Amino acid sequence: MRVPIPASLASLASLASLASLAAFSPILAGCSSSEAGASIPSDSAGSSGDTRTHGGGTAGLAASSGGASSGAASAGTAAVTASGGRSATDGGAPSQGGAPSQGGAPSQGGAPSHGGAPSGGAASHGGGSAAGGAGKSGAAGGATGGAAGASSAEKLPPGTSWQWQLTGKLDTSFTVKVYDIDLYDNDAAAVSALHAKGAKVICYVSVGSYEDWRPDAADFPQAVLGKDYPGWPGEKFLDIRALDKLGPIMTKRLDLCASKGFDGIEPDNMDVFEGGTSGTGFPLTEKDGLAYAQWLTTQAHARGLSIGQKNTSELASQLATVMDWALTEDCFDGNWCADMQPYIDQGKAVLMSEYTDTGVNFSSACTWAKAHQFSAILKGRDLDASVQFCP
Repeated sequence: MRVPIPASLASLASLASLASLAAFSPILAGCSSSEAGASIPSDSAGSSGDTRTHGGGTAGLAASSGGASSGAASAGTAAVTASGGRSATDGGAPSQGGAPSQGGAPSQGGAPSHGGAPSGGAASHGGGSAAGGAGKSGAAGGATGGAAGASSAEKLPPGTSWQWQLTGKLDTSFTVKVYDIDLYDNDAAAVSALHAKGAKVICYVSVGSYEDWRPDAADFPQAVLGKDYPGWPGEKFLDIRALDKLGPIMTKRLDLCASKGFDGIEPDNMDVFEGGTSGTGFPLTEKDGLAYAQWLTTQAHARGLSIGQKNTSELASQLATVMDWALTEDCFDGNWCADMQPYIDQGKAVLMSEYTDTGVNFSSACTWAKAHQFSAILKGRDLDASVQFCP
């Protein structure tokens, strides 16, 4: 959930370099940690109606395949935080208290979401299946995942424990195997401190949108900047086909991740293609999205970094053999978790985040996650340090 921050905050401290990288080591399976009882406050601002989080998932750009979810969708204002994250939900009604809503959320129109679950837009939403979903995966235009090549970075195994924090002062107190934190908000010393605790550290990077508060914002040529992200001043969609112009910017970001000692990459907004011309300003297709994901994977692996698939569940069958793990948002509440099963079948982790503002039954989500070896946590939309782990 990336929340745009004011331009006055755009000047970031100079970033230290640390060239050492550690390959991912085998990680114990299990959804719980010593922090299993941690409580998490409900979000006061994030609400259903406009899914904008730090990752993939469409905000209602294509018709959902499962029909409307049960209950009434609520209008809401996106929660805004101060470190490059934003949130709110987009799509049909969240399930309240009991079982998650069945089938895909209704389409809302608009642009791809900055992360939340593919709510009302992804082609992978299968309706009517049991909680957790048995959705349908879409085709990707003929390209295959094998083009990305082999990786020297170790994959994360199923059941990997993790914490995800993109806003606020970094809390390093959790006993987990993986931390996922922002590239620009954390220096090499923060990464090193987490390594000292035995954790691998994932580098959050937006790969599908321009953010005018980032220190490299001036590097983006006008030719790759598309339509404004609706409701979020300072952010625009990117033409992911233009690798001659966009590629050097993204490889610099990956270089920075590597220099700080990160172990892997969370590629946010890799689902930008789901917006198409009407949403992004570019005639992007699923084939473009798959090609971009493969290119990013090749670049990450060349730097010894693992890389995960962020939402975009319609690409899972093509990318599970290539990418090293996956990260989902609201897949249980949205009933599409099963679309990510190819990663588990490949012996790779699915880092699964549900959100407090959907009313999801997290106990049920944990039961499903444990049975399928997904790594479930419950977070607030601002993605601060607060977290609830499965017992």
